[in-house]
Amino acid sequence: MGEKFEQVVTMETVIAADNTGIDYNKLIRQFGCSHLEPSHLERIERLTGKPAHHLLKRGVFFSHRDLDAMLDVYEKGKPFYLYTGRGPSSESMHLGHLIPFIFTKYLQEAFDVPLVIQLTDDEKFFLKKNLECQETHRLAYENMKDIIACGFDPNKTFIFSDMDYIGSCPEFYTNIMKIQKCITFNQVRSTFGFTETDNIGKIAFPAIQAAPSFSNSFPHIFGDKKDIPCFIPCAIDQDPYFRLTRDVAPRIGCPKPSLIFSTFFPALQGAKTKMSASDPTTSIFLSDTPNQIKKKINKYAFSGGRDTVEEHRELGGDIKVDIPYQYLSFFLEDDEKLQQIKEDYSSGKMLSGEIKKELIQVIQPLVAEHQERRKNVTADVIRQFSTPRKLEFGGPKKS
Repeated sequence: MGEKFEQVVTMETVIAADNTGIDYNKLIRQFGCSHLEPSHLERIERLTGKPAHHLLKRGVFFSHRDLDAMLDVYEKGKPFYLYTGRGPSSESMHLGHLIPFIFTKYLQEAFDVPLVIQLTDDEKFFLKKNLECQETHRLAYENMKDIIACGFDPNKTFIFSDMDYIGSCPEFYTNIMKIQKCITFNQVRSTFGFTETDNIGKIAFPAIQAAPSFSNSFPHIFGDKKDIPCFIPCAIDQDPYFRLTRDVAPRIGCPKPSLIFSTFFPALQGAKTKMSASDPTTSIFLSDTPNQIKKKINKYAFSGGRDTVEEHRELGGDIKVDIPYQYLSFFLEDDEKLQQIKEDYSSGKMLSGEIKKELIQVIQPLVAEHQERRKNVTADVIRQFSTPRKLEFGGPKKS
């Protein structure tokens, strides 16, 4: 008997034990975060007056740290802000990159709060041997176009490149220094697995990702207030950064950020790994043509179907490993239609080619509409989002 392979989840590597994907219950125990409960969804709906997003209802966002504390803040009529980010390593984002931004847009609209989005062009320079800093900076602005095309409110959203903002905002760099002083090399080595051969930029970077968690990093938005809490939607592989951030927060006199975590978006070849921006066959990119999307899904999307039509009709498809079904669960908003597809495919009534066709019909218009919105992101629009400025506050009305 072969030795069972253990899953690996680090900031640079995500590998599941098999094609059923990551064992998220195990990951919750390993990281020490908490399950998202039905009561959380009910409370979000009650406080915002909006239905829970389908990514919440379907368990794509499945875990949290201190979500209750953030909802308490909102219920008391006090302000908070959202923070998420993107590490630019390719000219176009892929479908997996859309997930946190789709959900963050929902949160921005439901809670009516400001949002900051960090583009970590510095981190990608430290991590990628083949990328120069001028190139990662350029890619940050290409990715910014995709992010803006998601439909964020320009009056409530500030998007910034680290390479630009660190040099222009002393308060941001001051917080970075304070955080760096609070974290030892032993802490980052045990948290991220750094070795003596890693460059020191990579080792120091966690403090830069932590800094947007504190409101006084954005004096143009919050003035000198450092007590406005932060709520961070992200994939669960980002949790190690924010465990360190939450440890540091009280030491620099700031509230701990709250977080809500998503599962990983699987590669076309199966849920054993997440998508890679460097391998175009694992991903559907937001720049792909309708024909490219169709070919990628038909050729590469891992199927839970059986070896023969007869066997499939008898036994049905396995939705636990079927990538077209999993992608539909992310992007098909119609709950009834998704349930029908699940029943038809699992029973063998729907064949693998047919569920792939359903996915193609969902993804082609989604990407085409995104591309149309991206075309309207001019230099002036980018300037509007990326200029440090006051943002509008909505949020709850005090009774």
